[in-house]
Amino acid sequence: MRYATLTDMLAQFGDREVIAIADRNRDGVVDQAMLDAALDRASTKMDSYLAARYSLPLLSVPGVLVEVCCDLTRYNLCGAEVTETDVVRLRFKDAIKTLEQLRDGKLDVGLTVAGLTTADLPSVQVVGGARTFNNAALRDY
Repeated sequence: MRYATLTDMLAQFGDREVIAIADRNRDGVVDQAMLDAALDRASTKMDSYLAARYSLPLLSVPGVLVEVCCDLTRYNLCGAEVTETDVVRLRFKDAIKTLEQLRDGKLDVGLTVAGLTTADLPSVQVVGGARTFNNAALRDY
């Protein structure tokens, strides 16, 4: 399952940057096959983290996962012809940290944990005690 698309990449980074990193023959158009391969690599890496906690494929893709996929794809497209910058590297590292937090249950993006039903999920119960101040106790005041 791919977590992002060309449209997501364009929305996150803009036309100019996406063309700069995904136009290897310099015709001013994104090489769709190359971009799809990079999106697949990024999605596969994401699955390796997410599979530890969630049932795959996901029924819905939270926005944070789209962003992570775009950052990983951008990093994947850097190489011989495209220079990796500090910003690209930092966002890649942040994306990996996000995946680690998801895997370890430290970040909640609204996905149901694999193997749990809604009855198994943690819940909070509040039990009220006896009233300390009631009408009888406050009658003399």
